[in-house]
Amino acid sequence: MMRIGIGFDVHKLVEGRPLILGGVQIPFSKGLYGHSDADVLIHAIGDAILGATGLGDIGRHFPDDDPQYKDIESLKILKRIYKLCEKKGFYCINIDATIVAQKPKLYKYVSKMEKNVALCLKIDKEVVNMKATTTEGLGFEGEGKGIAAYAVVLMERK
Repeated sequence: MMRIGIGFDVHKLVEGRPLILGGVQIPFSKGLYGHSDADVLIHAIGDAILGATGLGDIGRHFPDDDPQYKDIESLKILKRIYKLCEKKGFYCINIDATIVAQKPKLYKYVSKMEKNVALCLKIDKEVVNMKATTTEGLGFEGEGKGIAAYAVVLMERK
């Protein structure tokens, strides 16, 4: 049985926080605000996986009012999500994800992000595809107020 999931996340950019995307710290003057490290890419992928396997969403499993998740690395959350999926007999076939940000330019970091996700999910890097795009100055991303990410995953039950 194959199942598709879609994920979306967005966080605002603020001073005084590191910018973490795909588990990679990106040199930038602002970071994403959130209870965890606010890695929108990993959150979108996690939600897509949870959705495909019928396990709800990140907020259900990792609530933002629970102090144990304060400043947690999102890659740790992704590993925990994948363990939940494995218990249900699912594994990941492939991932396609898009980061939406006017700045900074992310192309230099995409390969490392793909590798991080592949390692967390115990899959080949070749089946993890990530892209970054701008909004040509439109919307909150284009105005530099935040960053969004979308992800689609294909999961299969063993």
